[in-house]
Parts: sequence; C-alpha cells; structure tokens
Amino acid sequence: MPEPTKKDDGQPEENVAPDSGDGPSENSVVITPKEAKVATKDTEAIVTVTEPEAAVPIPAAGAPQPQPVVIVVTEIEPVEGEVTDPQPIVTEPVENGHNEPAPTKAQKRVEVTEVKEEEPRTSKVPVSSMKKSAESIATPVKEDGSTPKKLSIDLPNDSDPESTRGRKDSVWSMEDGQPPEEIDKQVDSPPLSTLLIEQPQSGSINVGGDISFVAKVEAKDLLRKPTIKWFKGKWMDLASKTGKHLQLKESFDRFTKIHTFEMHIIKAKENYAGNYRCEVNYKDKFDSCSFDLEVKEVAEGSQSIDIRSAFKRREHKQEEVPEVDVWEILKNARPDEYEKIAFTYGITDLRGLLKRLKKTKKEEKKSEAFAKRLEPAYQADKGGKIRLVVDLADPTVELKWYKNGQEIRPTPKYIFEHKGTQRIMVINNCQMNDDAAYSVTAGDEKCTTELFVKELPVNIVKQLEPVKTTVNERIELECEVSEEGAKVKWMKNGVEVPTGVRSRYRVKSEGTKHWLIIDDATKDDTGTYSLMATGGTTEAHVQVDLKPLKILMDLQSVTVLLGQPLKLNCEIYPGNVPGRWYKNGQLIQSSERINILHRAKNHNLDIESSTIHDAGDYTFVPEGYSQTLSAKVHIIDPPRVHLEALNVQDNTVTIVAGNKLRLEIPISGEPAPRVVWMKGERVILDSGNRVRAETFADQTCLTIDIAEREDTGNYKIVLQNEAGEDTASVKIKVVDIPDPPEAPLVPDVGGDWCTMTWEPPRYDGGSPILGYFIERKKKQSSRWMRLNFDLCKETTFEPKKMIEGVPYEVRIFAVNAIGVSKPSEPSKPFIPLAVTSEPTMLVVDDVTDTTVTMKWRPPDTIGAAGLDGYQVEYCLEGTDEWILANKELTEKTRYTITGLPMEGKIFVRVKAINAAGASAPRTTQHSILVKEVIEPPKIRIPRHLKQTYIRKVGEVVNLVVPFVGKPRPKVNWLKEGQPIDQTISIRNSDCDSIMFIRKAERKHSGKYELSVQVENHIDTAMLDIQIVDLPGPPQAVKIEEVWGTNVALDWNPPKDNGNAPIIGYTIQKADKKTMEWYTCIEHYHRTCITITDLVVGNEYFFRIYSENMVGLSESATATKDSALIVKEGIFPHDTALGLYHAKSHSPFPSHTSSSSSSSSRSSSHSHSQSGLLLKIPEYNDRDFTEAPTFTQPLINTFAVAGYNATLNCSVRANPRPKVVWMKNKITIIDDPRYRMFSNQGVCTLEIRKPSPFDGGVYTCKAVNDLGEAQVDCKLEVKGGFTFFELMKRGVPLHLIDKYMNESKTSEKPESEKKESN
Repeated sequence: MPEPTKKDDGQPEENVAPDSGDGPSENSVVITPKEAKVATKDTEAIVTVTEPEAAVPIPAAGAPQPQPVVIVVTEIEPVEGEVTDPQPIVTEPVENGHNEPAPTKAQKRVEVTEVKEEEPRTSKVPVSSMKKSAESIATPVKEDGSTPKKLSIDLPNDSDPESTRGRKDSVWSMEDGQPPEEIDKQVDSPPLSTLLIEQPQSGSINVGGDISFVAKVEAKDLLRKPTIKWFKGKWMDLASKTGKHLQLKESFDRFTKIHTFEMHIIKAKENYAGNYRCEVNYKDKFDSCSFDLEVKEVAEGSQSIDIRSAFKRREHKQEEVPEVDVWEILKNARPDEYEKIAFTYGITDLRGLLKRLKKTKKEEKKSEAFAKRLEPAYQADKGGKIRLVVDLADPTVELKWYKNGQEIRPTPKYIFEHKGTQRIMVINNCQMNDDAAYSVTAGDEKCTTELFVKELPVNIVKQLEPVKTTVNERIELECEVSEEGAKVKWMKNGVEVPTGVRSRYRVKSEGTKHWLIIDDATKDDTGTYSLMATGGTTEAHVQVDLKPLKILMDLQSVTVLLGQPLKLNCEIYPGNVPGRWYKNGQLIQSSERINILHRAKNHNLDIESSTIHDAGDYTFVPEGYSQTLSAKVHIIDPPRVHLEALNVQDNTVTIVAGNKLRLEIPISGEPAPRVVWMKGERVILDSGNRVRAETFADQTCLTIDIAEREDTGNYKIVLQNEAGEDTASVKIKVVDIPDPPEAPLVPDVGGDWCTMTWEPPRYDGGSPILGYFIERKKKQSSRWMRLNFDLCKETTFEPKKMIEGVPYEVRIFAVNAIGVSKPSEPSKPFIPLAVTSEPTMLVVDDVTDTTVTMKWRPPDTIGAAGLDGYQVEYCLEGTDEWILANKELTEKTRYTITGLPMEGKIFVRVKAINAAGASAPRTTQHSILVKEVIEPPKIRIPRHLKQTYIRKVGEVVNLVVPFVGKPRPKVNWLKEGQPIDQTISIRNSDCDSIMFIRKAERKHSGKYELSVQVENHIDTAMLDIQIVDLPGPPQAVKIEEVWGTNVALDWNPPKDNGNAPIIGYTIQKADKKTMEWYTCIEHYHRTCITITDLVVGNEYFFRIYSENMVGLSESATATKDSALIVKEGIFPHDTALGLYHAKSHSPFPSHTSSSSSSSSRSSSHSHSQSGLLLKIPEYNDRDFTEAPTFTQPLINTFAVAGYNATLNCSVRANPRPKVVWMKNKITIIDDPRYRMFSNQGVCTLEIRKPSPFDGGVYTCKAVNDLGEAQVDCKLEVKGGFTFFELMKRGVPLHLIDKYMNESKTSEKPESEKKESN
C-alpha cells in the first residue's frame, strides 16, 4: 500500500470516505430489486461479502483511475456462515470449511441470505449490525487512529447518542442542511450549563402518527427569552423545515416564569426516525439534550429488513430481475432525472454520489499484498473476544496493526498469531473503548475494518421501595442493577429528574447501586419516581406530608408614624421551621435598614425608621407549609402644605387677566391627605371648567384657565388625613386693563366745538388710572380719529375744529399700567348747529275731564343738529305761569297732559329741543276747555268670531271682544234674549270684554248678544257659539237581507248627534265563533249598506258606530240576530234562530262595501227569482271646473313695526289657480322680506318685521284657464322709528319728513278721516 501523500505542513493527508465529498472514489452501486428472504423468529438475516480472486483494494483519494467496485444485493442459496467464537460477524461463503473465492467474479457483492440455526456455536449476525457494517465500508482511517466520520445504526437499547451524530439524514429533503464536505468540521459550542428544567424525551410512534417533544426553560434569572434550536442528526436545523408535517411553538407562563418550547411532528413517515437534538442559548449559557424518535411501520405480513444510509431496503419481486448498474444510469441520465433515479433505486446520499460520479472513471488496481482482506465490520459482545484475520499474498511482508491510526503492540489484551499466510489479531475482554476503526498495513497497502462492541442490557436487581416522610426530611431512593457503571435515568412522574449543579436532586452511584437523594424534601417532591435502565424499569411512590404547624402568636396589624421604628413578630411551633417574609407578594431581604431575626419560636421583622414605602400587606410564610400569617402595616404622616416652594412675597401671586394660572403647591402626608381649596365659603371642585383644583400624590394644583378679575381674593387650602390637619392661605391678585368708561356726555354744542364730560371707569383693573384717550368720528363714518396724543388727566375735554351740520360721536379710552381699556360706548350723536324752528300744526287730539292730548308736526327747519325731542308746557287761562307737562323729552308728536282741573281752560305750547337748545314755542291760539267729548261706541269683532265658534265639551272658552267708545261704555251680554248662565265669567275693561268658560258644556251653545252703550249711543254684535260632543249610537240596526256571501244592513240615525252633524258611520263584523270584531268600512254616510265577501259557513253579528266632527260614538249598536252564510242553492228554513236568506226585492236601496258587491247582488237576485234582472241606472259625471272665486277676502290690517304680519284669504277654483301677490299694483317677486304660502285654497302672505315703508295696498290675484279674481286690503304699520332714531340711522331729511307726515295721517281716527273726505 503506498504511503499517503504529505501536506505542506508535514502532516499526512487523510483518506476520505466515499460519501465525504472531498475525495470521492469511483464506486458503482448496483441494487437488484429482488426480494430478500426474511428469517424466521429465531433467525436473523446476515450479509455475506464475496470478493474476487484477486483482492482489489479500495483506492484512496487521489489514486490514479481506480477500478469501480460494484456492490450487488442479490438473493442466493441459503449458505450458513460458521465461525468459531469469536469470529467476524461477516463471513464468506465456505465449502468444506475452506475459503473458496469466486474466480470469475470481478466485483464485490453484498448478499442477503437466510440462515438456519443448526449449530449453537455459529455466530448469527443480525441485520441491524450489518447495516452498521454496510455503512462502514471503505471508511478511511487517519494516521492518528481516529475516523473522520463514524456511521452507526440506532439500536433499541443503544442510549449513546454519539453513535448517531455523524450520520447524514435525509428525513426532510435531499439538498437541505450542511454540505457533506462540512460534516467533518468540528462545531464550536458555548460551554454547557443547566438551562433546561425539562428535556425532550425519546419516543416511538407508528407511521402516520403524531408526536410532540417539549422542552422547558426557567426564566426567573433570565432578562430576556432564551434562543432555542432544534436539529435532526448533527447538522440539520429544523427551523427551515416547518410546514404541515413539522410545527414549532413557543409559550411563556407569567406566573411560573417558565418558557415552553414544543416541536410537533404530524403524520410521521419512516424516514423521520433518528436522533434529534435541542440546543438552548442565553448569553454565555448553553444547554443541549439529545433524544431519539423511532417510527414503526405497521406491516400486515412479515417484518421487513431496513438497511439504512448506504442501502435502503425495497421489496423485491419473486421473479428474477436483471441487475441494474445505477452508475451507468446516472452517467447517461439528464440532471433533472437524478432525483427520480435516486427515489426509484433507494439512493439516500444522492449528493455524494453525484460528486463521486464526476471522478469515477479510473479503474481500481488489484491488491498485491493481501490475498484476503479484513471484513468490512466485526461485532463482539462486551467482555468477549474477537479474531481479526487477513491472508497475505507474500508471507514475508512486514505487517502492522493500527487502532484508530495508533499502532497496536502485543499485550495480553492484543495477541498476534501466525498460521501460514494468515495473520490473526485476537482482542480479549472487549470493552466499549475497543469500539473503533482498525487497520492493517502490509508494505504499502492497507485494509481497514470497524469493530462494534455490543453492550449487554442492564437489568434491575433490587427494586425501588416506597417512601413516606415529612417536609425538611432527607429522602433516599436506592436501586441496584446488574452491571457496574451502567448508565441509568431517573424519572419523576414520567419526566426526567434534572441533576445539574443548581438542581435539588443528587444522584449517586457506587458499584451496581444507584441512589437518588433529596436533602430537604418539600411538598412538591411528592410523586412517582422511577429508574430506567436498558434492561427494565422500577418505580416507587414518594409521599411528602407537612408537619403540623401551631401558631402561638399571630401577626398583628399596626399603624406607625413616618420615621418611627416598625416591628412585626409572631410565634409558631415547631420552632426550628424557617420562613420567609413578604410584602405585597414580594420577598423581603435583610439589609442595613431591615433586620430579620429567628430565635426558636419567634420570628421578628424590624425596620429602624419607617418610610412611606414600608406600608402594605406583610406575610410570613413558614417553609414547607401552606399556612401563612398576614398583617397590614399603615404608615401615617401628618399633612403639611409647603408654601415656601412658591417663593413669592406675602404668599401673593399676581397674574394678568386672560392668562392661565397653574399654581402648584407641594404637599406631604400619609395616607394621602384630602385636599380642599376654598375661596371664601365656596369650595373649588376638581370638576370645574375654568377654575378647578387638582390633587396629585405629592402636590396640589389650582388651575385658572383664563384669569378674570373675579378670581382676585384669598384662597384657603385645607389638608386632612387620619394623622392630623394643616391649612394655608394664598392670595391671588388679577390685574387687568380698566373697564371702559361710560358713554361721555356732550352738554354744550357750538358751531364747531362741543364740551364733553365723563365718569372714571368703575373698575381700574387693579392699577391706578393714568389718563384717557379721546376719539371722535362722523356719524356716517367708521373711522375714528384720535384727538389727543398725550394722556388727558381730567374727565372733561373740548373737541374743536368740527364741521358745522355734520353729526359727530365721541368715545373715551382709559389707560393704566397694564394697558388701554376697550372704548366706551359712543356718545349720543350731536351736531354743532343752531336750534330748530318751532313745531307746526299744533292741534287738540283728545280731551277728557282731566286730560288733554295734543298733536303737532315737526318743525319746518330742523337743521343739521337734528331733533332730540319736544317739550310740552301749559298755562291756565288768566295766569302767566307755564307748567312743564313732560319732565323728559318726548320724541313723539303727540302727548297727553294729565292732572288738569275739570272744566278748566288752558293754553298749550310745544318747543323743539336739540343739542343747540330749545326752539321758539308753538302756542295754541285759543284756550282749551277740559271736558270729555262723547265718542259713540263701536264693537270690533275679531275675524274668527264672525263665524260660528266651535268648541268641544270640556274645553276652555276664552273670547276677547275689543270695542271703542268714550266715556267708558257699559257692556251687557245676553244669550238668546236671556241673561247668561252663572257658569260664564264676564270681565270688562275700557277697551274690551272677555267671556270665559272654564269647562264648556252642551248648554252653553247658542247665540250671544253683546251690547256696548255710551249714554244714548248703543252698538251690538252677535256671537254664535257651538259646543259639540260625541254622538250617540245608531238606532234600530237590523239585518235586512242575506244572499250569497252578502248581507244587507239598515239602521236609523242616532237620537243624539252630539250637537254636530253626523258625518259618517263605522260598520264592524264579528264571527259568532270568536266574537272578535273587525272593521268593514269607515266614514260611511248612508244608513243602509251591503256587506260583501263574507265567508261561507260562518255566522256573523254586526255593529255600527256613529261619527261626527268630534269622533266616534262611545258605544255601538249591534244586530240582535246573526246572519248565516250558506252555499248557493241551499236556503236555511229555521227562521226562529234569526237567520235570513235572499229575498226577491230589497225594501231599500243598498250600498255595498266593495266594488264587486253590486254585481254579486245582481247575480244573487237573478238566481233567487228567474227572469228578474237589476238595471243599473246611468249617471252623468259632474263638472267640477270653475273660475277662481274668493270665499274669504283680504281684511284691512294694522301691523306693529318690527313684528311679523300675515295677510290671509281663501280661493276656490278648479283647476288649481296660479296665485300672485302685489303691493301697490306691483308684483312681489323674489323679495326676501315676503313669504307666500298656498295650502288647500288658503293663501297667506307673511311680511317679515315690517316697517312703515311696508304699508300700502296689497292685492291677491288668482288666475286659471276659466278666469281670474282678485281681492285687496290695506296694511298700515304703526309704531316704527322716531325722528331721532331716523336721524341716527342717517336717513335723509326729506324722507324723514315724508315718513312723519304719513305716520300722522295714519293715526287719525276713522271719523276724522271721513270728515276730512
């Protein structure tokens, strides 16, 4: 065997396995799909390797053109391989005890044969071992004795996960995971530590089943979630394989502080079996565990043989199938067909085969040193011995044996024998460390093999015994097994017991004995404990009970002042029981401030100086017991207001009005004091809008969103808690600009000047007034002009340089240190002009026994100064003293002088007053006799009383009838010539009479006569009042006739119509069976009807209500008899029951309740009497068209200026007419001051806030195709504006004069107008 090539660094280059990918050899695998025979229950299949006559060594990587080795799985005749114990587990076919190499075969074959148990000394090699051997074929061996890759098979009792870490799995997909060339690289992992408190356990499932693996990590000492990874084998990360067959889940329990990681395998397949690994990382901590998954195939027939990794068993047919060379198929196939070929022929390492495919064109050289090479693999039991035999072609060649690359020297364990050309190495007392790769070199050639040491199962010799103890005691579970140093697993309730450094459990072993020790038992240690060995399991139940606890002195709740020591103590038995102190559920640790003592039965918790944070619920928990001792600790501190934090003088806070004030004052106290803010006797609430008080943990706050002057004052703060009370006072001063002064007065007016005075503002804004600014403007202008730029210190000022005849206004600003006030209201407009001319047309308007009413017209010349009002004076005849009648100026041109002597004579004069002074007086030419003038009475009946006044019984009647007449008329009411009833109240005044009836009755109906008398003058008016009520029921309701499904009813009108015409009837029917009433027809006007569409076979009763304008009668009149509806042709004869049938003639004209009743009635008559037909008379349609006619005309109306007025009329026309409104014969169109309505012929014109200019003649015109009609009325608007108001509005003088003339004309009484006409 040639020496391995050297690398640059002097180290020998390693021989690489065929599937490593670094140096693939040209090996060809041919698998026949022929079905292998299966051994019986007592036999196992073996693999037999046949070699060619000339040994062909497996070339090393880089050897020039090695010949391909073809491995064929075929079915041959059963040949039993016999060896003397110990012999290799793989034997050659033998005949008569000699090796017979096949001379004609140039390929290496792996054959599966059936072996019968004939001799007990024959070594039967199980297929599971042969799988291991098959995977180990051509495994290279390093010079240092270690193998770069170790292939193994999972045995049921094999608990060493290292045997599977080097295996390449193809569970999920072909091309996933770590490349084969990276398999041999060592993985650097962080140092191990204990993180997993529960590890995933190995399990087995059937094909298609589901299984879950759970790992748990305690997070009490972890600041964040740990990182977990799941692997299959050594290199396949399962995070990228999640899908419908694999799911990874994570959860966290906030109460137990445990992270739970789960891996769910769903609908498992055969190739999911293997070794898995779970790795957990957290910063510098690392933990991992391995577990196995066994997938069982449920077969109906015999058990199948599974050869993994290098071979994948496939069922073979019974007939002969020619051998297939997969290498040739792969060479000739397209790249897209590689996976299909691998699936068809059971190739699991397609990736390695494809890499080797590129370099497998070299022929393998035949071995010159070895006539017979070592078997690919051997197996021995632990403690047994094994013989490794090679046959040399040249016995003189020097031979060396190696174990994992280290040369083996002869020792009692390793014995070398020579038998002819055979060289034998015997290994005695095989142990697990003998499980290694062995090689032998002969010259430059080398052959290798692998020895597998099978570990015997470990049996339970001594079972676990149940334990019952109490808490804080020591628990020892002892078990004995059959082998020293055996690996066992301790379980609790089916979960492996953690035995790390931080675990409560200790595991000890000594020889064959194993102990599980719990030094300090707790209640949680109760459960079923078991020990698992490879040969069995034993379990026992452990019961841990609590010791009885007696509380000698319980914890007591205390209240402590802040800063005072806090002491809590309790006594329990037994005294040696330790415990823990908790505050609000948090463990309390000893510190410099907190002292925890335990002396015998006493447990003390002392705090030298209590703080606010020491308040809470304290609990003492004895260890190992469920009982707890609890107490509440209250820390109290007297409240205190810390005003010094404000840092203001005299605790006075000044703020400018309009700004926001947030006054934060620190407070202290425990428990948190109740804070009350007060201003005077008023409490400031926290729910206020603008001013509110808020309290927080360490401060109280007074907030004023927009400070106002009313907020100035002393504010009191009151703090209260159970430790005491504290008060403080804060003064808030709100400064603001001053209030505007009142409107200035202009007492004197000249041609271009005036004198103005004013009063200081009522509120100076909390700061002294520094002076005033004066502004003026023209009346019709909006631009004010400042008259002084220096502050005016006085409250008088004299503006100058004004234009004569132009109205002016002045206003004042007050100024203080904060700013300038808002302007005052403008003064009354004044005009720097002379007085007006004297009033004109002074006449007497009315005279009574004590008063005289005068009327006049404005002066002809008013001037630009305007007119402020009039002054009326009178003088008794014979005297020169003029007495002022009106103390205040009157703006009207009509005034009544009161308090005059009866039948005295007076003179009257009127002066016009304006800003310039009084005009020349207008005096009456003749004296006026103070004596009342008789005015004939006249009743003015309201519109709604000109027609019948209708009210219901019980309603209120309140009628107001105005009238005029002088002196006060006498009023008299009569009802149909008789005095009115005492239940009617009458109230009379100078201008109207009121009739009031609190609850109207039927007897109050009738015609009332109102008479108004002034001396010999009388005026009368008639009022028609109608009090209506519900009508009585109809009379004599009877069934007149029954035919078919029709019934004819007849009745008489009610005796009592309710003092109102009957407007209709309501007919109802009821079936005799149910007597539930249903309405047939409403608002029916006649006293006979035919009810149709009745149900045949039913018997009906009928009742009728009468109806007037008030409503339906309170009761109804029902028929005494019933009407039975029978089929046509069948007539009832029992008339004693009140049943009716069809008659030949109806004694009254009938009316049906439906459109089909007349035809039904006619057919029924013709059926009852043949030859008689009902002739329906013909009617002509009435022509309802007509030209417009006003049924209610417009009425002359007086309106008050500024109040909405309406004009109403009603028109009748068909078709509907077009209504047009006109004012002074001008059509009103799109004027926003007017609104026009028309509803059911009633036409309404609404005038919004009329002025005197809206007076005039209004016309309503209705037009349709047949004609037109119109009505007129006159609207007069009283009140309106005074001369002074019109002047303020800037109305031209000629329009004011016209308006005043129209107003005087409208105020003349009707009699005076007639006389003037």
